[in-house]
Amino acid sequence: MKKYIIGLLLVMLVLEVACTPTKVIPENKLCAVDTDCVPADCCHAKDSVNLNSAPNCEGMMCTMECAPNTLDCGQGEVKCVEKECKAVMKN
Repeated sequence: MKKYIIGLLLVMLVLEVACTPTKVIPENKLCAVDTDCVPADCCHAKDSVNLNSAPNCEGMMCTMECAPNTLDCGQGEVKCVEKECKAVMKN
């Protein structure tokens, strides 16, 4: 009886792992390390993308405003979190 229960528990564990959906990360946000990531927008960015998807900010002028909930003025930083570029806001 114990072998039956242990076997049943192992099958349930395998099914649980096999049925757990994996998160699909968009190609423009894939990363391996923090330095793979950059702000997603030239001005007042609220998100980040990988270097291959970096915006072209040549000739762009931004206001000097520290817009709330953006990467402006050190409010946050770009990070590679679980292989995904993210904007991580500081508290």
